[in-house]
Amino acid sequence: MLSPAPRSRLYNRLTMQTQELPLATVLPVTAAVNEAGHLTLGGCDAVGLAREFGTPLYVFDDQTLRGQCRTFLAAFRSRYADTAVAYAAKAYLGRALAGIVMQEGLDLDVVSGGELAIARSVAFPPERIHFHGNNKSEEELREALDYGVARVVIDNFHEMQMLNGLAQGRGGRQTALLRLSPGIDPHTHAYTTTGTLENKFGIPLPTGQAEAAVRQALDLPGIDLAGLHVHLGSPVFELAPFAQAVAVVLEFAARMRKAYGFEMREFSPGGGFAVTCVPDQEAPQPDEYAEIVVSGLRKACAEYGLPLPKLFVEPGRAIVARAGVALYTVGSSKEVPGVMRFVSVDGGLADNIRPALYGSQYAALVANRVRDERRETVTVAGKYCESGDVLLRDAELPPLAPGDILAIPAAGAYALAMAGNYNASLRPAVVLVADGEAKLMRRREDYDDLMRCDVWPLE
Repeated sequence: MLSPAPRSRLYNRLTMQTQELPLATVLPVTAAVNEAGHLTLGGCDAVGLAREFGTPLYVFDDQTLRGQCRTFLAAFRSRYADTAVAYAAKAYLGRALAGIVMQEGLDLDVVSGGELAIARSVAFPPERIHFHGNNKSEEELREALDYGVARVVIDNFHEMQMLNGLAQGRGGRQTALLRLSPGIDPHTHAYTTTGTLENKFGIPLPTGQAEAAVRQALDLPGIDLAGLHVHLGSPVFELAPFAQAVAVVLEFAARMRKAYGFEMREFSPGGGFAVTCVPDQEAPQPDEYAEIVVSGLRKACAEYGLPLPKLFVEPGRAIVARAGVALYTVGSSKEVPGVMRFVSVDGGLADNIRPALYGSQYAALVANRVRDERRETVTVAGKYCESGDVLLRDAELPPLAPGDILAIPAAGAYALAMAGNYNASLRPAVVLVADGEAKLMRRREDYDDLMRCDVWPLE
């Protein structure tokens, strides 16, 4: 169970239906507007939340979050009962979120000792944890074996040998999957493309190295090679790359069975499923991803005479993105006549680097004036000392004034996870809202937190 957390004093008022809201397709499913014209999330007034907890503030909607967990489980298990949905912790992980994922019956993908430590702190079942990563340290692998994680996803030959030695030293065998790089382009951002040959992840399949890895893993006494894994990238809006990946890997598995007796008991096509972040964008639904993966898997197994393996899928952003809304307070503005108007908020690059790093697009609304239909074109900038610190370019919003609360939906993935302390800023508070109550998931950092690891005076 989640531990008790402080609750807000807010905020039940008469609301209108979510579908009448601007940005309804990207806001959490509980979003509405109250009689004061304020945005509400989980029955809580967003303006009241900003006042009580301060801004920047990240608000997670419990109903949306849990709903996405259940939707993905249903989409895949209704088509393929032997499926595990593993939440990709890299999208965002805190103790409260790990507890929710655990309660909803999902597995958990971790990529570091730190993510594993968070999972351990809430007693996440080790039999539902998968350890990924392209350069796991010996210490991290020891920690994984100590906790008894279900499977390690081996990324390279060095790791394979290290894991074999550690497992043998304990007198056991570690269940593992090999991560392959199949040479498939998912047509997403270059920085988040992971299935092509020119990236750092996985053992290349077309070069013959994947075959060598299977042969070597089968010969190592400390490794139980259970299956194969691929991950193409993120966010992947197209369905065809998943079909191609399933076909390529299953053909490879059939060849490895014939050549070396390899039995693929487990298979993962990864995740990277896309989400809708702006209204004119439409991501495939979980059912569509499930259909393309499962139909391809069944077809290939039948074609090659392979037994049906256990299936693992790994949505991260598709679980948490829509559940999260970032709230900012508007401050200064700058008018460049005939060029543009800048409006600055009290967050930006340090809490959400994605627009600057990936060119990611978001939408926004004014949480304290949702019904205001006036529009002007503005560029919403952050407060940090970088010209690239821009959250939205050429946004159509009501005229913004100091003190307004700006809400940016679909902010639940890869914002907090990549947040930092640039300009010695404080990472924001995070709250969970449900049924008109708000619980603090993570308190705002303070100045003591900034200096907690510093040594001064020097000894």
